[in-house]
Amino acid sequence: MTLPLFPDDLVGASGHVAGLDEVGRGPLAGPVVTAAVILDPDQVPNGLADSKVLTRERREELYTEIMATACVSVAMAKPETIDRLNIRGATLDAMRRAVLGLALRPALVLVDGRDIPPYLPCPAQAIIGGDATVASIAAASIIAKVTRDRLMARLGIHHPAYGFERHVGYSTPEHRQALTLVGVTVHHRRSFAPVRELLMVAEISPAEDQLA
Repeated sequence: MTLPLFPDDLVGASGHVAGLDEVGRGPLAGPVVTAAVILDPDQVPNGLADSKVLTRERREELYTEIMATACVSVAMAKPETIDRLNIRGATLDAMRRAVLGLALRPALVLVDGRDIPPYLPCPAQAIIGGDATVASIAAASIIAKVTRDRLMARLGIHHPAYGFERHVGYSTPEHRQALTLVGVTVHHRRSFAPVRELLMVAEISPAEDQLA
């Protein structure tokens, strides 16, 4: 099934329409990655879908096609920004920066989910499940997913004890065990409960623990 370029109520919309999505709100480590994509109506890659239902190989293929044919912008929120703004605020800020980074100015932004980033240069519409129903949002989800997976694979090379290349920062048993045995890196989100709790335990010295 080929996804439509626009929702039914926007068929015939004029001007550039950008799809906007994010990946990485839930992990304990790594950035949130957001992507904004304006598809060329004459060169829409076949098989666009929510990145979560595609194989890694198919995502990589579509990533290459999207980058070659569409207008794309990517922005990230680092762990320290997430800790400072909270995950929702950091994600919306990164989404806004992704839209502002587009080489073409969109007339409308279609956002996956419920929240619309503030201070966009044009109107926006939030679409729950948009990454599975609208082509430009699906394309944005693929760009964000592949970008983040590649970044986490590189972190896995520099921090081999954690297995970032396998769990991409999510709270898996492997990841939690590494946190307990090896500790917290600069790539971890200190405001997230499992990481915050480990840091609190590490701050208690043996002498203080006996007095507690």
